[in-house]
Amino acid sequence: MLHSERHPPMVKVGRSMQPLHVVLLQSDSGISQNLIASLSNSASHVHLVRSSEELRRSIVNNHAGAVILDLELPSFSDVEQLSREFPDVSIVCNHRVADEQMWTESLNAGASDCCPSSDTRGMARAALANASQRSSPAA
Repeated sequence: MLHSERHPPMVKVGRSMQPLHVVLLQSDSGISQNLIASLSNSASHVHLVRSSEELRRSIVNNHAGAVILDLELPSFSDVEQLSREFPDVSIVCNHRVADEQMWTESLNAGASDCCPSSDTRGMARAALANASQRSSPAA
């Protein structure tokens, strides 16, 4: 877990505003480390998990506002279930192959955004922007 000393964005959790927690489920440790570095100035906590079960526990236990999920690990039905289970959590999917059909399927399953695995800064920006949108009163 990574802690940032700067003032991270706040997201609404229940009735109160909380620092942003991001949960990562990635198959590639290099991408995980790049995401942690990209998120270090923006999120107060970044939690790296290794399975879908651990992902769900981490979302609940840490009141996560965003998830960055490698599509090589879960199925589209898992993305859909996560979206239903955690409607206030921004789900950003990534995959090493930029495939328009895969992106469309993940968005239809409930993902907030999709990015190629090589674009860790884009994934971080999408997670932060979508978490802020979902927690705003207009969302």
